[in-house]
Amino acid sequence: MKRPFRRSLPLKPMPLFAAAAITPLILLAGGVYLGSAWVLPGLLYMAVLTAALDHLIRLTAPDAPEGAEFPAADALLVVIGLGHLIAFPLAVWAIAGDSGLSPLARILLFMGFGQFFGQVSNPAAHELIHRGSRNLYRLGVAVYVTMLNGHHASAHRLVHHRHVATDLDPNSARAGENFYRFLPRAYFGSFRAGFGAENELRARKARALHPYVAYVTGQVFCLALGGLLAGWAGALVWLALAAYATAQLMLSDYVQHYGLRRALLPNGRHEPVNDRHSWNAPHWFSSGVMLNAPRHSDHHAHPNRPYPALRLPEPDDAPWLPWSLPVASAVALVPPLWHRRMRHRLAKWLPETAER
Repeated sequence: MKRPFRRSLPLKPMPLFAAAAITPLILLAGGVYLGSAWVLPGLLYMAVLTAALDHLIRLTAPDAPEGAEFPAADALLVVIGLGHLIAFPLAVWAIAGDSGLSPLARILLFMGFGQFFGQVSNPAAHELIHRGSRNLYRLGVAVYVTMLNGHHASAHRLVHHRHVATDLDPNSARAGENFYRFLPRAYFGSFRAGFGAENELRARKARALHPYVAYVTGQVFCLALGGLLAGWAGALVWLALAAYATAQLMLSDYVQHYGLRRALLPNGRHEPVNDRHSWNAPHWFSSGVMLNAPRHSDHHAHPNRPYPALRLPEPDDAPWLPWSLPVASAVALVPPLWHRRMRHRLAKWLPETAER
């Protein structure tokens, strides 16, 4: 297959990641304090600018050399993680509390912060729970807890990476399944599957406090904090922002594994995970905003590889989405269009022995 993108992006990776991921947070926070029209740039950055740059400038960053190290990578994750923990209650207060903002500004802030939490905070938390440091892991869990999705830290590592592209993974969408059926199945299914995986770990070896106690307790505290900030409206806005952000994570999972299945081997086991079991996107700017999350095949092949070092497989070796990941996620919200555009692309990557 002819490569539709050129690997000639004249930017170093870490400045791109830092600028692309932090700028919308600065714009949105500025909108809280400046109000009115100043709210709009942050939303336009997430909703319009990212897609426009991706599709107008058809470049992709070159792969980092094998073994390359990025000492600033974890520092950026900490900045985003701590920024999220400050921004989430700030957003709740600005939207639901006595911030003096107009109704329109509050709606725009909800949409802008919701997209930031869904498309930047989620990838950052995902990276944090894969880092070897206990403190970084805890920061990632805290970010997920604010989005009322703490169990994802268990389900992603213990279930998704083990069973991806099989029916044992709630977060691997089936061929023909639309997003609206996938969403509740993935969210509640991953809650149960993660709980079961954590119980299995504790049955084999005595461990500390069950993490689900921390997840649920932390999430109740978050809703209570929303109530302290702005009464019942604050608790409801916290819940709505968390649902919006988590739905975007589920939407990314839906798109990045849609319909792909690992072949069933004669011994009854599934083939090992390889590049063919994740959809990828080469687009440079959304990769910067989302910390290389669109390079999903390499993440599953090397879960502990830092995000700046993730490699993009060639389109003959792994599925490529026809759009950037944010645009593909928007298309997936219209199931007839999604299925029509993806049917023939998916057929190329389905093995004869895959589960249907």
